[in-house]
Amino acid sequence: MSEVYKNEDIPVNDPALAGLDDEDESIPSSERFRRKIFKMVSVGVVDVFINQFYDVLSTSMLIINLVITILNTYDPIRAEYGFIFDPVELVTVIFFGIDYVLRLYTAKCLYPNKSHGRAVIKYIFSFTGIIDFLSFFPYFLPTFFPAGAAVFKMFRVARILRLFRINAYYDSFNVIIEVIMRKRQQLMSSMFIILVMMLASSLCMYSIENPYQPEVFSNAFSGIWWAVSTLLTVGYGDIYPITTAGRLFGIVIAFLGVGIVAIPTGIISAGFVEQYSRLQSINSGEVEDVNFIRIALKKSDRWVGKRIMDLGLPAGMIVAVIQRKDDTIIPRGNVRLAEGDLVVVGADSIKGDKPVYMKEITICRSHRWNGQVLRELDISRQTFIVMIKRGNETLIPKGDTIFRDGDIVILYSKVKDKISDDEKSEEL
Repeated sequence: MSEVYKNEDIPVNDPALAGLDDEDESIPSSERFRRKIFKMVSVGVVDVFINQFYDVLSTSMLIINLVITILNTYDPIRAEYGFIFDPVELVTVIFFGIDYVLRLYTAKCLYPNKSHGRAVIKYIFSFTGIIDFLSFFPYFLPTFFPAGAAVFKMFRVARILRLFRINAYYDSFNVIIEVIMRKRQQLMSSMFIILVMMLASSLCMYSIENPYQPEVFSNAFSGIWWAVSTLLTVGYGDIYPITTAGRLFGIVIAFLGVGIVAIPTGIISAGFVEQYSRLQSINSGEVEDVNFIRIALKKSDRWVGKRIMDLGLPAGMIVAVIQRKDDTIIPRGNVRLAEGDLVVVGADSIKGDKPVYMKEITICRSHRWNGQVLRELDISRQTFIVMIKRGNETLIPKGDTIFRDGDIVILYSKVKDKISDDEKSEEL
């Protein structure tokens, strides 16, 4: 049921929520509020407590409503507990109505490339929009049209379809939908074959049996009912042929029915096999490492306030993920970095590249480097000091840098094990 919408920022926990950076101060407060509401009503977005709570509340309301609907069909239970069921059902229906209003309000976030009015119209006439509407509106119709109360109750079945929103939590459900969508052309063809067979067999059986039992095969629809129950191997037995020709024809149709029912079953089974093989080929493909580092942006950093496209990163280096407070955002070009962001930067691996050997040394009071000037150190020419951590500061090493007790020194070596014993990554 879910759809993928293109935009600029995509929260990791739901790829359908594109471009929803509700912390961007350049966006009007009303729009940021709309985006927060959209995240709240979108199933599967559990980055903050209110979103997770709304998912639990929505699912609980639906389950309670369905349980009450089922229990109301038992007259003894309804007679004893009806005074509880009615107000509880009213509360759940009101919740569905509020949920529908919130989804109308946030339709612009669902369809970001459309105006608000067009987005609302598209949601109203979408499959999920119709289901959401039928979940609450028919409940109030008997108040105005008492004569149609029995018909309006039929629409309560639409509430069950809201359970499809649980798909956001389980990928296995989505696999079923994906297989059906991939095989929809073949399934439609098989349905067309079944329809043709039903029409042909019903007219033939009507022609054979009508002269001998006109009260049973009274019209073409009677033949269709027999054809459906026979072709689909149900065989209710309420309508059956009595002539020899009719029974022989019925045997042929019964055999054809077994094969016809197997066609869509085989198509779906083959779809599952193809999907499984595709996933296996993806998982067994050639894998190359991508190296990542995480950077915490401070107010003084030059990246703060800049867009991703303006950072000027080298080719092969990307900003993979931005962690902003409780949100995790996959960045796009116009995303602006902010103070406090944790930026995950990745770099592609280079084929044939030699490994990088890094060491970390903690300088203690007795270490021979303590108090030494960097340029006076006697270290291998294949070993380089690339960074010094001193408390909360990160120092770029210079020739006149003096090492102190507590310094953490990061060394790089071109060749493994070229760092001397005195330079090992242990606190000496």
